[in-house]
Amino acid sequence: MKKRKKTNQEQKLVVVLCGEGKGKTTSALGMALRAAGHGKKILMVQFIKDFSEYGEIKFSRKYPKGIEIHSMGRGYVGIFGDKLPFTGHKKAAKKALEFARKKGTSGKYFMVILDEINVALKLKLLKTDEVLKTLKRLKNKVNVVLTGRDAPGKLIKFADLVTEMREIKHPFRKGILAQEGIEY
Repeated sequence: MKKRKKTNQEQKLVVVLCGEGKGKTTSALGMALRAAGHGKKILMVQFIKDFSEYGEIKFSRKYPKGIEIHSMGRGYVGIFGDKLPFTGHKKAAKKALEFARKKGTSGKYFMVILDEINVALKLKLLKTDEVLKTLKRLKNKVNVVLTGRDAPGKLIKFADLVTEMREIKHPFRKGILAQEGIEY
């Protein structure tokens, strides 16, 4: 394979990975792994998740060089026995967005992944306009990847690349629950 010539001005991209199908976070992590292989630094901020035993978090602890993951959510909002008041989830999402903005504009990272931010928007933990404001501050400074179902039209319009994962068949429909190493 021929080595690609680098241009003087590499374009920073905003990528949206959305849809009902599985694989949005996994795709973002694939991009992170690829970038880390080129010696780039990646920041992932998780907006809903708060479980410290996800495979990607365990991996980043074992191999901290390149991929930094911060699970800043407070758990699944209103499901799976969630007892946290909605305001607690909202506060955590706002804190995560501000954290991502500060870190993303630091010049330290090649890519910032906003994991499940589309879900945070759908649940009204954040407002689309405040996320767009952050994206405008990050644009041309860092590549940004947004994941989660139900991406708002404004984000899709703003993005440079949008990929929709579509579910065709899922084991959950047969009663097979999430499995370690597959879903988490």
